[in-house]
Amino acid sequence: MECPHCGHGQHKVIDTRDAGDAIRRRRQCEECSQRFTTYENVAADLLVTKSDGRREPFDRQKLLRGIQLATVKRPIGSATIEHMADQIVEALHGVGRAEVASKTIGRMVLDHLANLDQVAYIRFASVYLDVKDVTELRAEMERLMARPAP
Repeated sequence: MECPHCGHGQHKVIDTRDAGDAIRRRRQCEECSQRFTTYENVAADLLVTKSDGRREPFDRQKLLRGIQLATVKRPIGSATIEHMADQIVEALHGVGRAEVASKTIGRMVLDHLANLDQVAYIRFASVYLDVKDVTELRAEMERLMARPAP
């Protein structure tokens, strides 16, 4: 983990607290002395079923990376992205099943992005939906534009 202020990799934990279903850690960078907060979420053995039938443990960081890639250079703050990931994780745990299809997770991300930022939606959809050409991309854009405004 790197300091969000200077990018240095060395830091120390100065406070740890229970934050419900996560662990909140207050950290201080050893290089710039800036403080920042991290949250460690404990996933309850949720498995993701991939389209090829493989199963793998749910990884919140993987979810975050996908959302962050879609929102690069968009006017969306990291707190908004974290909140979106939290909502998706909460919804997944609320389903009450030990396994969830990767398509379900992808659809949840698309629904959130559609209400947040249309460019980020198209970026995510082009990878998630495996858009093969401009015609498919145009069709997805038309579906997005046909949705009622948030």
